[in-house]
Amino acid sequence: MALASGVRFAPRALLRPWALLRGTTLGRTEPAAGGGGDGARRFGSQRVLVEPDAASGVAVMKLRNPSNALSLELLTELVISLEKLENDKTFRGIILTSDCPRVFCAGLDLTEICGRNPAHCAEYWKAMQELWLRMYLSSLVLVAAINGACPAGGCIIALSCDCRVLADNPKYRIGLNETLLGIIAPFWLKDTYVNTIGHRASEQALQLGSLFPPAEALQVGLVDQVVPEDQVQSTALSEMARWLAVPDHARQLTKNMMRKATADRLLRQRDADTQNFVSFVCRDSIQKSLQAYLEKLRQRKG
Repeated sequence: MALASGVRFAPRALLRPWALLRGTTLGRTEPAAGGGGDGARRFGSQRVLVEPDAASGVAVMKLRNPSNALSLELLTELVISLEKLENDKTFRGIILTSDCPRVFCAGLDLTEICGRNPAHCAEYWKAMQELWLRMYLSSLVLVAAINGACPAGGCIIALSCDCRVLADNPKYRIGLNETLLGIIAPFWLKDTYVNTIGHRASEQALQLGSLFPPAEALQVGLVDQVVPEDQVQSTALSEMARWLAVPDHARQLTKNMMRKATADRLLRQRDADTQNFVSFVCRDSIQKSLQAYLEKLRQRKG
């Protein structure tokens, strides 16, 4: 993804995403709904569906895993789908949304780090870093159409987008609530939070594990628009049109200028960040906390 000036957007140190993918049928295609006549075809898997509209240059990427918890497979499929669209010069923007009722993304899949060996935890965290880096530095316009609850990992992927539209439903809260689970946000996510809502608001929200209802999320600057639930998709499309009205090269270079320092900090410290994460989550006290939380979830479902 080289820009006209020679500045490269995609960091070289990223993993090849398919190296992490196991048993996935990503790439299966089918005609787009309604025909469309533009040759665009859906592609994806049971976890991610991409609906491209070649005429507008915009693709809708739908998360459709139960609760959309960020499993290793889901993280990897999102990266592959993003890369496929970035490599197709037809597309200039992506609307990211959920195909699951009432949930945009439930956050990290805790079963990926609870009761797992250190090697698996490291693999999982590298995939999380990978998705954030690729979304945060994407040359495409990314608009999050948040049509459900958006805690923790869901907030991570929403923050990596250029614009966020949230449904006006008090049950749909957004924020980073890691401390309530006994874990902490990594420095690169803290940096993104500070970039978005400011230092003091981030300091308070991160320590308290705050999840903001729509009106408060808008007030603090965590989202850009709050609209009735049935208008989330249309508003996301309107926002996309506003961003695409700017010449790509100017917008891309400006985005890179604004975000490069934050991304570079993770790229420089990626291995250390992984080691810190693994050593932290593999502590007995943290594993017991995660096990207790997952047991509560199972009891609620039961």
